[in-house]
Amino acid sequence: MPAHAESLVIAASPSLAAPLEALGRAFEAVHPDVQVRLYFDSGLDLRRTVAATHNDGRHADGTGVIHLIAPGSDELLDRLEQKSYVLPETRRPYAHTRLVLVVPESLVDAPSSFEALAASGARVAVADPQETELGMRTKGLLDVLGLSRALQGRLDVAADARAVVDHVLNGQANVGILFSADAVRERERVRVVAISRHAAAPPISHSMTMDRFSPNRRLGRTFLDFTVTAPAQAVLRQLGYEPVPAP
Repeated sequence: MPAHAESLVIAASPSLAAPLEALGRAFEAVHPDVQVRLYFDSGLDLRRTVAATHNDGRHADGTGVIHLIAPGSDELLDRLEQKSYVLPETRRPYAHTRLVLVVPESLVDAPSSFEALAASGARVAVADPQETELGMRTKGLLDVLGLSRALQGRLDVAADARAVVDHVLNGQANVGILFSADAVRERERVRVVAISRHAAAPPISHSMTMDRFSPNRRLGRTFLDFTVTAPAQAVLRQLGYEPVPAP
């Protein structure tokens, strides 16, 4: 990295570390004069960090420290737009992910769909819906499919995606529900047996947008444009994310 490289700072959710780190490396490969720096904070803390930079009285347009914001959910971007902390016309979806059903790699007899869980008798590992985006999305899917009542007493609540995998592998649960990207990361230990494609549960969109006080809007737009190019989308597909169409 050149000593004079310009920094591009992205404030992001830690749940998106893998795709953003991969995008950063790919961007640096074609922009060797830029160093992508990631600052991670989750949920409310990320919103507080952004708000603090706008309310401390030290920054104005073009003088901030954050170029782009990439939270774990688009709902946070909605809130930031309402507060005028970001430039709404710069929001860019860059990846989609779906919920998938996973089982131990060695398991032969497994449910072939989410709907089949009701009659299977399987115990299902899910992430905590109060603490994680994965858990909240899982609960929403089970509600949409009418499975919440059928699975009462059979849901094994885990702390996060990694804990879901651990619970499945140690026998606390027979199957688990993950995001597709989580399943790809754990593909040596679990396999996907079903993908959620229910019309009422569309893929989860991951977007990023530009901080209103971005110190270099041109550079920020360049990165946003890069995220939907063929090379960037190829990197994301390798991580288990679905492509998004170029604008």
